[in-house]
Amino acid sequence: MTLALAIAGLAAFGGVAQAADLPSTNPPPPQPDTSSPDWVAQWFQRVDAAQASQPHWMTPLVTVTPRLEEEVRYDQSWQTMQNGGSLDNYDGGKGLELIPTTSNEVIIGAAPYEQRYGAKPAAGFGDWPAVLVKQRLLSANESQGNYILSVFLAASAPIGDTAFTNNAWVITPTVAGGVGFGDFDVQATFGAALPTADASKLGTAYATNVALQYHIATYFWPELEFNDTYWEGGVRSGRNQLFLTPGVVLGRFQLPGRAKLSVGVGYQVALGPVVENTPVMTPTYNHEWLLSARVSF
Repeated sequence: MTLALAIAGLAAFGGVAQAADLPSTNPPPPQPDTSSPDWVAQWFQRVDAAQASQPHWMTPLVTVTPRLEEEVRYDQSWQTMQNGGSLDNYDGGKGLELIPTTSNEVIIGAAPYEQRYGAKPAAGFGDWPAVLVKQRLLSANESQGNYILSVFLAASAPIGDTAFTNNAWVITPTVAGGVGFGDFDVQATFGAALPTADASKLGTAYATNVALQYHIATYFWPELEFNDTYWEGGVRSGRNQLFLTPGVVLGRFQLPGRAKLSVGVGYQVALGPVVENTPVMTPTYNHEWLLSARVSF
């Protein structure tokens, strides 16, 4: 939590200082033409205006970016469990991301399909990550300060099959920030997953994600992420898991029209051993491969 808030503060105050110290060399961001009768044209004008006024970093593999994105996204993962079994996750709860205003984003997720092998084999849909609403509070593009600060609110609906559901709505408020230094940037989030029922089993999960990213040439975005979760209450109360995720995202490759393609791969590994029935580092799985494909428009 401290690390995420520190990065958010650095983004806000360090970025503002940069904006004040460095004169702008770019024209002001485009503004939507509200006089246009074409609803589609107006929509994409708002998208262009929103994205011109923020950094142009790549969305990390795991960490939810504080940037506003307009895209369709598909993720997939292959987990190796601590008991030697495995879990394949198709879609990862991603879906359609839209920018309806110059400071907001709405993400409509799709329920992931999961297949578990080994102990307790099962297959079916997980809970539906129904919606995530993102509000951008502060932002400046690379010539104006290279920083951003946003807040999110997500809701997950308990519609999954018996083996993969929480049996409760989960509400997740999150704060996210980022700051860039030339071709290097840091993006971070801190959020709390709050179940609306069955709290004695689920507890509250506090998730902190930090992504360190570097831009090489035109299309290469290598990254290193730290993904941490701590539980308070519930059956995992007092336990913690920390994953290290190296990876690379390639993009944005121009497709016909406005569309651009980005594809990323990564390998997530747990840091720390499993110790049963003790409040120490106890990751829920050992490692996993990650694949992410996005088409922005």
